[in-house]
Amino acid sequence: MKKPSQKKNVFVPEDALVTSKVRSSVPFEFVLDALTPLEPRTHPMFGCLAVYVGEKIVLMLRNKVTEMQDNGVWIATTEEHHASLRREFPKMRSIQLFGGKISGWQVLPVDSPDFETAALRASELVLQQDPRIGKVPNARRTVAGAKTSLRAEPPRSARTKRSSRKKPQ
Repeated sequence: MKKPSQKKNVFVPEDALVTSKVRSSVPFEFVLDALTPLEPRTHPMFGCLAVYVGEKIVLMLRNKVTEMQDNGVWIATTEEHHASLRREFPKMRSIQLFGGKISGWQVLPVDSPDFETAALRASELVLQQDPRIGKVPNARRTVAGAKTSLRAEPPRSARTKRSSRKKPQ
């Protein structure tokens, strides 16, 4: 037979209660404020804050203490739109963390003198649903490595596909 457990009075210092992980602040929150009419969603990603509107990822907000050269507002775009966006954002450039490789992501650097103006202009383009900004992310992979389906109905198995064929007569 078990003995009833006795509760022990344990003193927890007040400082111990505040040692839990403190959530970092949202970088460049004014960008999210500008996008409020579209009800953007955010998700932490790679130490940054990804901004989604509908199904598209449109921006990434980065303000880290390491490799600060790429801090700023990252724009999700494609290489074909770089030139036209660069006309609107002369300080926009490729992300240096990618090692000089040209990618769809471009950055409005925080150390640029017109950073806030450029970031707000990028927000305006998102509000206007400019087709140059935003990407629908690729389908995510499951733990087993198979792509998840974005279709409403589940994919048919090979057995079902075979049985639905008409037999030759």
